[in-house]
Order: sequence, then structure tokens, then C-alpha cells
Amino acid sequence: MAGLEHYALSCGLLLLPAAVWNIVLASRLPPAFQPDEFGRDIPAPLAFAESVLRIAVFVLPFLMPLDMAAPGAGRALLIFGAGTLLYFASWLALIWLPESRWSRRPWGFTAPAYTPLLWLFGISLLGDRLFWGTFYRWWMYLVLCVVLLAAHITHTMRVYVRNRQHGAE
Repeated sequence: MAGLEHYALSCGLLLLPAAVWNIVLASRLPPAFQPDEFGRDIPAPLAFAESVLRIAVFVLPFLMPLDMAAPGAGRALLIFGAGTLLYFASWLALIWLPESRWSRRPWGFTAPAYTPLLWLFGISLLGDRLFWGTFYRWWMYLVLCVVLLAAHITHTMRVYVRNRQHGAE
């Protein structure tokens, strides 16, 4: 059992707040963010890339030990925490104030797509190695995250433009 406990304390645990948040509150987002509408008319290559990258970004942290005593762990946790709070706030603005100027503009509408960069950056700093192997570097995870977020922001902007064109802003 000691071996399994070793793997249980991984950076994957840091994904849980955002995952639970998404599961609990996704249905409360404005109609443009609901699955049928959000996925409508998205080019297959973009949707595929986003899905594959999301899997990689959400699986890899479970292969990284969470070492709270590592140098820089406090700073990484601070970045992760601030990023998580900013991400949550971006959702709350869309849920509570969907008709606000912020929510109806590109920066506000796409905020849930770009704010994960901070908490994912925090995870990348904490996950500076894998449980096995020596080839891995912290920036490799960050590169995957940036490419995923580029795809996700592109997707979200397409939804924003489509809704704007149809007067649903």
C-alpha cells in the first residue's frame, strides 16, 4: 500500500477544484456555453485538437508528484490559488451578470477560456518532474497548456462571434 500512497499525492489533486466547479456550475452558464450551442459549427480539427490536448493536460498532472517542500512550492501555490480564484470569478461574472458590459464583450465572454493559464502555470511549476524518468521538464506541461488554451480561446471566440452575428451577444 505504501507504493500506492506515493502516487496518490500527485499534482492531479490540484485539478479537482476546477473539475468540481465545472461539473456543478456549467449548467448555470449562459445559453451560448451550453454543450449543444457551444459545440455547434466548430470545425472538426479544432474540436479534435482541443479534446486531445485537454486529455493530455488533465492526465499528465496525475503523473507528477506533488512536493510541497520543493523550492518555489509556496510561490507556485500562490499562483495556482490566485489563478483558480480568477477563473472562478470569470464564471461568476457570466452566471450572475450575463447582460453586463463585461460579459457581452470579448474579454469577459472568453475569460473562462484564458484565465486557466494562471492555475495551470502554478501546476506546471509544482509538477517539475514525473514519478519516473528524467526527460521531463516543467515547461513541457506549460507548452501543452498554452496550446490547449489557444485552441480553447479560438473555439470560444468563434462562439462569441457567431452569437454576436445572430444578435444573441
